[in-house]
Amino acid sequence: MVGILGFLPTLAQALDKPGFNWKSLIIGFSTAHYLFETYLSLRQYRVLQRESPPKALEGAVDQETFLKTQTYSRAKSRFGLFSSLYSFLLDTSIVFFDVLPKFWDIAGTVLKLWAPARFSGQISQSVVFFLGYNFVSTLLTLPLSIYSTFVLEEKFGFNKQTPSLFITDFIKTQLLTAIIGGPLLSAFLKIIIYFGDRFFYYLWLFTLVFQIIAIVVYPILIQPLFNKVTPMEDGKIKTEVEKLAIELKFPLKDLFVIDGSKRSAHSNAYFYGLPWKKHIVIYDTLIDKFEADEVVAVLAHELGHWALSHTTKMLIIQQIHLFAIFVLFSVFINNASLYQSFGFGGQKPVMIGFILFSDILEPLNSVLAFALSLLSRKHEYEADAFAVKLNYAVELSQALIKLHIQNLSTMDADWLYSSYHYSHPILPERLQAMGWKNEKKEE
Repeated sequence: MVGILGFLPTLAQALDKPGFNWKSLIIGFSTAHYLFETYLSLRQYRVLQRESPPKALEGAVDQETFLKTQTYSRAKSRFGLFSSLYSFLLDTSIVFFDVLPKFWDIAGTVLKLWAPARFSGQISQSVVFFLGYNFVSTLLTLPLSIYSTFVLEEKFGFNKQTPSLFITDFIKTQLLTAIIGGPLLSAFLKIIIYFGDRFFYYLWLFTLVFQIIAIVVYPILIQPLFNKVTPMEDGKIKTEVEKLAIELKFPLKDLFVIDGSKRSAHSNAYFYGLPWKKHIVIYDTLIDKFEADEVVAVLAHELGHWALSHTTKMLIIQQIHLFAIFVLFSVFINNASLYQSFGFGGQKPVMIGFILFSDILEPLNSVLAFALSLLSRKHEYEADAFAVKLNYAVELSQALIKLHIQNLSTMDADWLYSSYHYSHPILPERLQAMGWKNEKKEE
């Protein structure tokens, strides 16, 4: 490790080439990524035009239901194609027309005109830049969010949000971004500036501590701002889940129901918490539409992730990835040619450097995302198998079929598209892996 890190100054010097056109490189990366994503989406769209369900679903999903899922998936795919084109053109315009340095200068001007003298400096200017840039970016993509919620989801009966709730959520999100994001960014930059060339050690430790604090604080202070979470009432589901937790030695502290129906008709369940104290949250839509045994089967799958250490493995991978990103960023943080290529002259704002560095990493991140999707799919198969071993094969199969029908989830997919994008195997693949047999079909 020491030998590798000792090579960083040499690598940084080699990459800092005066006159090198980093802007064209980043635009090239973005264009290649957009074209690849579009290619995958078009492959998937052809599959979404099929009119018959996969053979593995014959008898489980009728023709009418399958066609509804295909129609919904095609609508989302068309919207996704438009959204990705819009985002690509927007991001490319920001790079091509040197929006970043202009916005950076505006942030500096705002500070000089409105802020006390003690708030001058790179960190304060970065916070103003971050808040302003984030707000403008959100406004530019707001029409897409409105269309997705009140047109697309509304058309298929999933949207439960009112315009007033949508606006309230928007305001709350912006306030939380300012309240949490501002101080967090300040600490982020302070660590980098204070510790110099070896900042990545301390920055990684800081982010790790923040993630742990967020796990504790989020359900107590933040989640209640958006959803009502209540203890589950006594009944078969609670009794069976608590029994399952005891059997698996799962450190269950609380079992909650969340009012997911407040915003959407989609269903879900998840758990969170520290290693010694876990909380399970079940959407009210899942409880209302599923049999008790099916809900317990879904949770058996989720607890399988815990029992098989999937969450721990993913956390370790994420931490290694995060540390690697910070190490690589140390190579680019003082790259004069990078800043000059984007119109910053002699300035080297750390935050801007991190934004540009993230764009340079886009190809590597795409490869990593693909690898993580493959690993996630493997984990899903293993969690399904775990539930099967607990004798929930029939109930879990039925629950998955119901989930896909009620959520109008995609039931067929192009192999390359699903391998790259899907963190979960598609329904036919999961049912086949569990050895599911349709009794009606056999009759």
